[in-house]
Amino acid sequence: MARETENRAWWQRTDIFIAIGVVGVVLMLIIPVPAIILDFLIAISFALGLITLVTIMYMGRVLELSVFPSLLLISTVYRLAVNVSSTRLILLEGPAFKGKLIQAFGQFVVGGNYVVGIIIFLILIAVQFIVITKGATRVSEVAARFTLDAMPGKQMAIDADVSAGLVTEEAAIQKRLDIQREADFYGAMDGASKFVQGDVKVGLLITIINIVGGLIIGMAMRGESLRNAVATYTMLTIGDGLVSQIPSLMMSTATGIIVTRAVAMNDLGTELTSQLLSQPRTLWIGAGFLIFLSILPGFPKLPLIFLGIMLGFFGVYLRRGLKLKEETGPELKKGAEEAAKGPESVLGLLQIDPIALEIGYNLIPLVDQEQGGDLLERVTMIRRQSAIELGLIFPPIRIRDNMRLEPNVYSIKIKGIEVGAGTIRMGKYLAMNPGQIEEKVEGEETVEPAFGLPAIWIDEANREKAERLGYTVVDSPSVIATHLTEIIKTYASEVLGRQDVQALLNSLRTDYPAVVTEVEKSGATVGDIQKVLKGLLREGVSIRDLITIMETIADYFAVIKAPDELIELVRQALSRQICQQYSDSEKKISVITVSKDVEEEIKNSIEVTERGKRFSMEPVKQKKLLTVISEESKKVKELGLKPVFLTSPEIRTIFSNLVTPIMPNVAVLSSLEITPDIRLEAVGNIALYEEARQ
Repeated sequence: MARETENRAWWQRTDIFIAIGVVGVVLMLIIPVPAIILDFLIAISFALGLITLVTIMYMGRVLELSVFPSLLLISTVYRLAVNVSSTRLILLEGPAFKGKLIQAFGQFVVGGNYVVGIIIFLILIAVQFIVITKGATRVSEVAARFTLDAMPGKQMAIDADVSAGLVTEEAAIQKRLDIQREADFYGAMDGASKFVQGDVKVGLLITIINIVGGLIIGMAMRGESLRNAVATYTMLTIGDGLVSQIPSLMMSTATGIIVTRAVAMNDLGTELTSQLLSQPRTLWIGAGFLIFLSILPGFPKLPLIFLGIMLGFFGVYLRRGLKLKEETGPELKKGAEEAAKGPESVLGLLQIDPIALEIGYNLIPLVDQEQGGDLLERVTMIRRQSAIELGLIFPPIRIRDNMRLEPNVYSIKIKGIEVGAGTIRMGKYLAMNPGQIEEKVEGEETVEPAFGLPAIWIDEANREKAERLGYTVVDSPSVIATHLTEIIKTYASEVLGRQDVQALLNSLRTDYPAVVTEVEKSGATVGDIQKVLKGLLREGVSIRDLITIMETIADYFAVIKAPDELIELVRQALSRQICQQYSDSEKKISVITVSKDVEEEIKNSIEVTERGKRFSMEPVKQKKLLTVISEESKKVKELGLKPVFLTSPEIRTIFSNLVTPIMPNVAVLSSLEITPDIRLEAVGNIALYEEARQ
C-alpha cells in the first residue's frame, strides 16, 4: 500500500492536498484574506455542505461514509475560520467591504431589511439548535450505547453461522470488521455531534460580537452616524451569519439523517417511496381531504384541487402496479419452480461439504442455544484449535439434523462419506476407565467412539462416585467434540484442497512476498505444494511453519520434483518441530528401532517406476514383518508410550506407508530428523530373525 501511494502522480496525492487544506484553515485564523478569495472560500463551504448532504441521501449503509465524523469536524473548523476571516474584513473595511456573497445575502436574500435579516437568522439558529442538532445528538448517544451493547450478541451470531456453515471464514471476518467499524462510527458520532452544537453557539456569539464591534468601530473610529453604522454593519453581519449558518444547517441535517438511518438498506429516496407510498388507499384519503378543504369557504381552490388530483392519480397508478404484480406473481413463482426442476438446478445438488456433522432429532438440543446447547461454540473452538495445532484453516463444519438417522446417533462425514459415528445418551455422562480401576459403576456399557475405549453411560447421580474412583467423566457435547477433533486430525490431508493451499499462499504473500515469489519461480505449482502439505498432514506433522516449508520447496524443487523426496526434505527442515512433538519434558524420545536386516529387505523390495517408488516385498515375508511390528507396538503401548519407529532416511517413507494403514496412531521418524539436543531411548526393535533381535 505504501509503495502504491509513492507511485501516484502529484495530482493524485489527495492526502497531500488534505494536509495543505488543514494547514490553510489554521492560517486563515491568523492571516487576512482578500475579499475575492473570501468569496471563493465561502462557495467551497456551500459546495461541501451540499455534496455531503446529497451523498448521505444516496448511500445505503452508514459505513459507506465512515469518515463522516472527521469530515464534520474539519468542515466545522473550516466554517469557523472563514467566519473569522470575514469578520476581520468587515470590521477593518466597513462600508468599503467588497465581499460579493456576503453582500448578496445581506441585501438580496433578506430584501435589504436588516430587521428581517435578524429575524431570519434567529429562526435558522433556533431550528438548527433546538430541533435538528439536539435531536441528532440524542440519537447519536442512544445509537452508540445500543451498538456497543449489541456487539457481543452479533459476534456470537457470526460464530454460530460459521460453525453451521452458513458463511465462509472470509465473510465472517468481514462481518466482524463491519461490526467493529459500526461501533467505532457511532461512538465517534456521539462526540462529533457536539461539534455541531458548538458551531451553532459560536455562530450566534460571533454575530452578536460583529454587530456590537461594528457599531463601536463605525461610530468611535470612523465617525459614522448611528443610523449609517447600524445599516452597514448589521447588514454585513447578517449576510456573514447567513453564509455561515446555511452550510452549517446542511451539515446538521446530514448528521441527523446519517444517525437516523441505522436500519436502512437502500438510499433515502428509495426507502421513502417504497415505504411511504406502499398503500394506494393512503393517497386516496389524502386526495379526498384536500378536495374537501377546497370546497370550504375561504380556502384557496387551485392549489388544493391540483394537489388532490395529483395524489389521486398516483394512487390509481400505484394500485395498477400492485394488481399487475399480484397477477404475474404466481406465474413467476411457477416459472421459478419449473426452472428449479430443470437440469441446471442439479448443479447445486452436486456440491459436497468438506466436512459435515449430522445428528438425530434427539440431539438437536445440543445445538440449540436457547435450550442451553453449546455444541456450536465447541465446534468453533475446535476449528480454531485445529488451525493452531495443524496450521490448517479448516473449512466451516456444517451441522444439520438428519431424520434418517437414529434419534440418538450422530454421523461425521468427509466429502459426503461417513468416517465416524456414535450414539449419545442425552442427560447422561460417559465414564471411561483409564485401565487400572477394578470397581465398576452402574450404567450402560458402551465403547467410546473417538478411540474405541470401553466406557459406561452413567446417570448424574453416579457422576461424583465415578470421578472419585478415578474414571474420566465427560458430558455428551464433549464426546462429540472429542470425536470430531480426532476426525479432523486423521483426515486433515483429505480436506486440504488446492483452493485452501492458494488461500494459505495468499496469506503468506502479505508478510513474506519474497518466499512465495521464489517458490513460484522454482516452477512449483499449487498442486505440487498441495502434495507436500497433504503428505505432512497425513503423518500428523503441522504445516503451521509454512515459511520453512515454502523455503525448502524453493531450495530443492528445481532439481527434485518427486513429492515423497520433497516431503522428506521438508521433514528434515522441520526436525525441531517434529522432535518437540514426540519428546518428553526431558527431551527424550522412546523409539522402536529397525534392524539392519529389515532395512536391507525393505531396500531390496523397492522398485523405481515412472510413477515413483513402489514396495513389492514377498507376501509371506511382508506378513511376518507386519506381525513383528504389531507385537513390538503392543509392548510399547503396554508401557504407556506411543509407538515411535526410528528408521534410516532411505526407507522412512516406505516404512511409514507400510505401518500407518494398520496402526494409524504411530509415528515414523528418520535419523536425520533427530536434533542434537534430543536423547533417544530404544524400547523395542523390529527384526525378522531372532539373532537380529538380540
